[in-house]
Amino acid sequence: MEFVSGYRDEFLDFAALLFGWFRKFVAERGAVGTSLEGRWWQLEAQIRRLPQDPALWVLHVLPNRSVGISLGQGAEPGPGPGLGSARLLGDDPPLHLRDLSPYVSFVSLEDGEEGEEEEEEDEEEEKRKEGGAGTEKVEPEEDQELAPSSRESPQETNPPGESEEADREAGGGKDGCREDRVENETRPQKTKGQRSEAAPLHLSCLLLVTDEHGTILGIDLLVDGAQGTASWGSGTENLAPRAYALLCHSMACPMGSGDPRKPQQLTVGDARLHRELESLVPRLGVKLAKTPMRTWGPRPGFTFASLRARTCHVCHRHSFEVKLTPCPQCSAVLYCGAACLRADWRRCPDDVSHRFWCPRLATFMDRAGELAALPFTYTAEVTSETFNKEAFLASRGLTRGYWTQLSMLIPGPGSSRHPRGHMPSLSLRGGDPYQLLQGDGPALMPPVPPDPPRALFGSWKDYYTWRGLSLDSPTAVLLTYPLTVYYVITHLVPQSFPELNIQNKQSLKIHVVEAGKEFDLVMVFWELLVLLPHVALELQFVGDGLPPESDQQHFTLQRDGPKVSVRPGSGISARPSSGTKEKGARRDLQIKVSARPYHLLQGPKPDLVIGFNSGFGLKDTWLSSLPRLQSLRVPAFFTESSEYGCVMDDQTMAVATGGGTSPPQPNPFRSPFRLRAADNCMPWYCNAFIFHLVYKPAQGSGTRPAPGPPPPSPTPSAPPALTRRRRGEKKPGRGARRRR
Repeated sequence: MEFVSGYRDEFLDFAALLFGWFRKFVAERGAVGTSLEGRWWQLEAQIRRLPQDPALWVLHVLPNRSVGISLGQGAEPGPGPGLGSARLLGDDPPLHLRDLSPYVSFVSLEDGEEGEEEEEEDEEEEKRKEGGAGTEKVEPEEDQELAPSSRESPQETNPPGESEEADREAGGGKDGCREDRVENETRPQKTKGQRSEAAPLHLSCLLLVTDEHGTILGIDLLVDGAQGTASWGSGTENLAPRAYALLCHSMACPMGSGDPRKPQQLTVGDARLHRELESLVPRLGVKLAKTPMRTWGPRPGFTFASLRARTCHVCHRHSFEVKLTPCPQCSAVLYCGAACLRADWRRCPDDVSHRFWCPRLATFMDRAGELAALPFTYTAEVTSETFNKEAFLASRGLTRGYWTQLSMLIPGPGSSRHPRGHMPSLSLRGGDPYQLLQGDGPALMPPVPPDPPRALFGSWKDYYTWRGLSLDSPTAVLLTYPLTVYYVITHLVPQSFPELNIQNKQSLKIHVVEAGKEFDLVMVFWELLVLLPHVALELQFVGDGLPPESDQQHFTLQRDGPKVSVRPGSGISARPSSGTKEKGARRDLQIKVSARPYHLLQGPKPDLVIGFNSGFGLKDTWLSSLPRLQSLRVPAFFTESSEYGCVMDDQTMAVATGGGTSPPQPNPFRSPFRLRAADNCMPWYCNAFIFHLVYKPAQGSGTRPAPGPPPPSPTPSAPPALTRRRRGEKKPGRGARRRR
């Protein structure tokens, strides 16, 4: 698939932004060293002429004690040693954070809980052998002393511009640390917590430039080798010129949004560095605060903004490097210039070229207004192309529980909270299944209405009215998953498969295939029993992306009373299921987990199959799972985050089975949060569209599958507004031959 905006972890886009800016910063900084002569005088003159930003800028100095970077052996077959730029910025970027684990991972440098006693015994044995009981060797001490004291600011051993900088520039940012790693692998010493493995690199300090609103403007990573060759506790004489170069580059080329600018005032988060910069910052026409900043942020509501720079669809350069403009014909795809547009227009084969997709993308763009037509009070904010999701969540106190699944904030090493991809928590304090939907304010979910719904809901407004929710409540972002299942059961299956009579069934067995984020939000599916109190539901989550420790797990969410009532102490419990259904009026929600591809699943045939934001073309297992569904011939409904994804799914279904998909229709229970894309302007929303599989007719049936989408309208032979002269008439002829 050409566009992966709705499927890629947002943290990877953010990491690509940081990595791309840092790589450009290292390349342009060059051999600065401790001297500020040469071209830096020209840069200073240029910065003095920049317009002023009224917002306060902050230079953060963040020493790191606990987190190290481990470069894995999986990086060897890649386009370059270590985590090369092509992994994050290339034509085949990773989709999930776990996809980077063979290349790079973050490890704890603190005393690990696992194997800590064994390490201590090994250290004592080494001390006895060398006759140094009670003291430590010099070299192991360097391995363990990876962080500065709290009162000391870090300092580089090698000044910027030495061979280390040249290596980083040649290797592309983080790749410059590869030589340190290779040298470390040849050393016999062991690092605590890293038995018989390559010792991790130490990100000893992070220099970060932000404004008072949290927008990141520049970043510099100061990485030590694992053997602790750099000593950051002796002073900051080499840190000042590096910080000054970072400030200059952040003003001339801000990473976040906006044009080049300089702040009226700057504050520094380190007292020693503040003194060093007192004579340098005024040369830029910027006022330095009288005293250093002694707290994390100048405002209580400080939060890092999620606004990210856009990228060219072809060369992947960011907007801080080049000026990006959308295609003048479809306005959907971003390019840095005519050369990249021309290259994308003429790609081979023809069905992957922008010439082929341009008219289709134009129709997708026309649906932006329809997808943004939602009844919520915050609709205009969350459907904007510049939607700042992290600021929205933080302003409403939605920073814990299930809301962290929507944020780019991820737990660090040693965190007690289960990260994504691990078995979610099923504990229910006070019997409240909605506790993980709570924020820092009042309860978001009101008590369940005493009577079941009398009519079927077909919109968020109708559901919110019956449920007693305010249209200012953002819970629709989480409830999009159970409400989509509800809409499929009550509306789409009766329309497309009326012979199943699904609305009169008292029990339903549903397979959720290629489950991912929805499994991390498993407790939100309790809302299905509120909406369908007469149905006993069994949801089986299937997919090889599920946590392995959850494989074959089976538990039941039960009501202890005859009514659907959620209140503290109501007795709703999560406990292992006996495998037998209880008789009577009580209806339960059974949850099963199978951490394997769907085509390897064994068991009885389900009543319904559902997949969320499927992306058939992004995972090879679909080429086996779709034929499996073809053989079962059960109703299978899938959602996608864009119409583009629906078209690609139809093509994949045709290749895998010879069948197709139904025409996609907008999902009335889609998420209201717009997913911001990096290289395009198309509207992306979680669960935006729904379609079902149209199976290839059985042999001898004489029926044909439903017709696919109509062929696209003819497109011009040359990219729009590329050159002054027109192209020849040969390309329309070639296009006609292709149509025949």
